[in-house]
Amino acid sequence: MTDLDFQSDVPVVILDFGSQFTQLIARAVRSLGVYCEIEPFSIDLKKLKAKNPRAIILSGGPSSVRTQSAPKIGKSLLEWNLPILGICYGMQLISYLKAGKLESGQSREYGSAEIEILENSGIFQGFKRGERLPVWMSHGDSVGKVPDGGKVTAQSENCVVAFQYKKIHAIQFHPEVAHTPIGAKVLSNFLFHIAGLKPDWKMESFLETHQKQILERVGDSQVVGGVSGGVDSTVLAVFLGKILAKRFHPILIDNGLLRKNEAKEVSTFLKKQGVNLRVVDASRIFLSKLKNTTDPEKKRKIIGKTFIEVFEKECSKIKNAKFLAQGTLYPDVIESVSVKGPSHTIKTHHNVGGLPKKMKLQLIEPFRELFKDEVRALGRDMGIPSEVLERHPFPGPGLAVRILGTITPDRLKLLREADAIFVEELHDNKLYQEIWQAFAVLLPVQTVGVMGDARTYESVVSLRAVTSRDGMTADWYGFEKNALGRIANRIINEVPGINRVVYDISSKPPATIEWE
Repeated sequence: MTDLDFQSDVPVVILDFGSQFTQLIARAVRSLGVYCEIEPFSIDLKKLKAKNPRAIILSGGPSSVRTQSAPKIGKSLLEWNLPILGICYGMQLISYLKAGKLESGQSREYGSAEIEILENSGIFQGFKRGERLPVWMSHGDSVGKVPDGGKVTAQSENCVVAFQYKKIHAIQFHPEVAHTPIGAKVLSNFLFHIAGLKPDWKMESFLETHQKQILERVGDSQVVGGVSGGVDSTVLAVFLGKILAKRFHPILIDNGLLRKNEAKEVSTFLKKQGVNLRVVDASRIFLSKLKNTTDPEKKRKIIGKTFIEVFEKECSKIKNAKFLAQGTLYPDVIESVSVKGPSHTIKTHHNVGGLPKKMKLQLIEPFRELFKDEVRALGRDMGIPSEVLERHPFPGPGLAVRILGTITPDRLKLLREADAIFVEELHDNKLYQEIWQAFAVLLPVQTVGVMGDARTYESVVSLRAVTSRDGMTADWYGFEKNALGRIANRIINEVPGINRVVYDISSKPPATIEWE
C-alpha cells in the first residue's frame, strides 16, 4: 500500500516532537497563506533538504529534553542558516543543543499566563517593550539560561519565555492555540518579517498541482473512490471526477451504518455533478461481522477491514483498477497513529487504521494534508453548494461508534430516527451553521418512563452538539432551554422505543467529540 507524496517544494516544514497541537501549528500557518507540511523529527536530513524549506518550525512535545530517550535532532540542522522557530519543547531542544541551561519542576506552567515583552523586534515586531500580554503555556521544563550569543526577548514571572539566537527564535508559549491572542501576529512576524515568505498559497494552487501529479501517477489506470456520504469523500468524488472523468469509479458501500436516506441523497447530488456513483448494499455483511461486538476499537477495525474486502471485490469487476482514493484528512491521521511524530494514539480512524498490511490497491489520499475548512474551501472553488459543504462531520465507522454496546437493526433504526429529528430541528431553527458537529448517541441502558397511563422501560439517547474551529478542541453548544426541550419532546414522541433524552455538556479535551 503506497500513498502519493505531492510536495517537493515546501516553504515551511514543521518537525513534530509529539505535541497534540502540532496540526494546529500547520493550520495556523496555512491560514496566513503559507503552505507547510508536518514531518517527524526523525526525518532524514537529505529528504528534508529535498523539500527546499525556507523556514523550519520545531513543535512542542510531551517529553523532557534532558532524558536519554527524548526525541532530538542533529545539531547540524541549526547550522543551515534557515529561520527556525522553536515552540515549547522546540525551544528547550534548541537551548539544549546550543548549550543553554534547562531547569525543571520549579517553574511549571499549564494554562493561561502573562508575559512581558522585552524586545519589540523579530517575532515581537509591532509590540511594545514592557507590554504584558496573555498567552497559553504547557510545560514542565524551562530555559534557565539562553545559549551564549542569544538574547531574551520575553519573560514571565517564572521563566524565560522567548529568546533569539541569530536566525533562530524560540518561544515557550503556544502561538497556535486560540487561547494565545497574540499567536497569529507572532507567527506572521516569523513567516513574513523573518523568513521573507509571501502569503501566496491558495486552494487554486492545490487544484493545479494535484491535478497534474495525480494524472502523472495514475497514467492509464482506473481509480476507485471510496464515498461515505460525508463532506470529505463527497468533495473528493467531485475533485477526482473532474480530473479523471470516466477513469474514476466512485463507490458507496452501504454498510448499514449510514444516516437516514444518506445513500440516496449522495447519489442524487453526485449525479448532478456528472459523477456516476455506484451504491453497493453490503449492510448484511457488516452487521453480521459486528454482531455482539461492543469494544469501539474492535468495531472500527472490523469496519475498516470489511470495507477494504468489499472494495477489493468490487474493484475486481473494474478492468485495470489499480488505485483506491479516500478522503482522509490531517486530523484523522494525527489522531489515529503516530505517523508524523511520537504523539499518543487517541483512537483509530477507519480510513487510516485497521487496514490489511498487504493491500492490492495503491492508496491515494489527496486530502491527507488538509484540514476540514480547507476541503470546504476547495469544494467552493469547484462550485459545490454550501448545503453540501457545510454538512457536519461524520465518522468513517458511521453510526457504529454512536451506538454504545451491541449493534442491531432495531437499535440502528432508533438512532437514525432520533438523529434525523435532531438535525431537522437545527435546520428549521437556523442553528445548524452555528454548530461544528451535532448528532445523537444511543446509550446501552434503558430507563423507566411513563407514557399515558402506561409504564415504559425504553432506550436513552444523548444529544451532542459542539462548536469548534478544527475539531481538535471543542466546546459544547449552549442551547436555549425551549429549543432543547422541543428537540427532546419530538424524539420521545415520534420515536417509539426512546423515553429519555439527555444532553452532553463535556468539552474536548478532556472528552472527545464522538463517544467512541
